[in-house]
Amino acid sequence: MGDSFHEQLIEDSAFLKADPRLDTELVDKLILQLNRIYPQILTDKEATKFRKLDVPTSVRLGELLTNLQSKGEEACREFYRALHLHVEEVYYSLPTRLRLRDSLDPLTYPRVYKQRYVMNDRGPFFFLGCFSVAVGMALLYYYSEAKVMGGSQALGIATLGLKRKAQEVLIWYTEESLKK
Repeated sequence: MGDSFHEQLIEDSAFLKADPRLDTELVDKLILQLNRIYPQILTDKEATKFRKLDVPTSVRLGELLTNLQSKGEEACREFYRALHLHVEEVYYSLPTRLRLRDSLDPLTYPRVYKQRYVMNDRGPFFFLGCFSVAVGMALLYYYSEAKVMGGSQALGIATLGLKRKAQEVLIWYTEESLKK
């Protein structure tokens, strides 16, 4: 990983204090997680102090982070584990997590980019306009040929790439229209 959890927590502290997603309820969950699972990291007395509702959440969180930093590497690691468990979206948006994700070796972990296929940037109305013109020209060609020759020979040509049953139907239709 490179950095220790202690160094990461020092770097992430400003982000965590300013993040509005860490509200009172989530901070209480983090405190309870650290207190109940790891009482050696956060004692009952400290947990009660950090859960006082008359103190603003950002101040309580700042004091909690300072306390965990003073307790060492293990306390910082368990805070990150609790943060990952309870608030994944905040955990993955931490500056150290983003830096770590961006610094992965591209040969070891190839990135997958979603390629967006855009033929043009004119939008859907341009496509609909072009499609309408093409359909109009096809209809004009189809009906003008039917009036001049008495049937559509384009169907006979269209059968070249079809399966046997479809080919027979289209050829039968072409022959019937020619007889009229």
